[in-house]
Amino acid sequence: MIDKLAFVHPTAKIGHNVTIGPWTYIGENVEIGDNTWISSHVVIKGPTVIGKGNRIFQFASVGEECQDKKYAGEQPRLIIGDNNIIRESVTIHRGTTQDNSETRIGSNCLFMAYVPIAHDCVVGNNVIMANNASIAGHVHVGDWAILGGAVNVQQFTKIGKHTFISGGGGVNKDVPPYVRAARFPLSYIGVNSVGLRRRGFDSKTINLILEIYRILFIRGYNTSNALKLIETEIEDSPVKDEITQFIRNSVRGIMKGFDSNK
Repeated sequence: MIDKLAFVHPTAKIGHNVTIGPWTYIGENVEIGDNTWISSHVVIKGPTVIGKGNRIFQFASVGEECQDKKYAGEQPRLIIGDNNIIRESVTIHRGTTQDNSETRIGSNCLFMAYVPIAHDCVVGNNVIMANNASIAGHVHVGDWAILGGAVNVQQFTKIGKHTFISGGGGVNKDVPPYVRAARFPLSYIGVNSVGLRRRGFDSKTINLILEIYRILFIRGYNTSNALKLIETEIEDSPVKDEITQFIRNSVRGIMKGFDSNK
């Protein structure tokens, strides 16, 4: 149902069983999938593609131009998957034109109130960003990551899968998969064991992840030497490959290790 007080541009493509509340603006080159619910006072601009079953609450701004000063009015896209919850006053910007970039959001995510997602970000599936958590341009967030309230992530930073970042943390280095991070500057405080068990990881895999991060963060090696030890001391497995590849591919460098004196 489209409220008679909503504006929907003639070029917008609206799926089946979509609800659009009063005083909501749907601009040109917007596609909205089936069974999506959009509250009142929402602004959605294109080019934007929104999947099925999403819920978008009042005062959200989706698909607006980016806040990059290099932006010159081109038409990069925003792509959003299925079954996301986008709460009050969330802002999600389209990409810039660098390398034909776009902003991409996965499926089954929860973005709580006042979350800004900047241009060219890539956010995976099942991600939770609590109130006021912010990610700057070109940030990558892996599947199942949780960002606590008021976490601030610097541009071009990468956050691995299944991570948990405590509220108020400032993220200016890459955060490897499966860890918990807190303190200032942001540091490793352990493996996200509770989250991993909830998602079906067995004890053997969790213990293997724990041993990898003991070598990397606790035993006092620099990153290069730690990687060599991990390669020789830890049995081969998909999670080992994922962690070591993430670290080797890090451009910004990874966050700090554990320091018992802090």
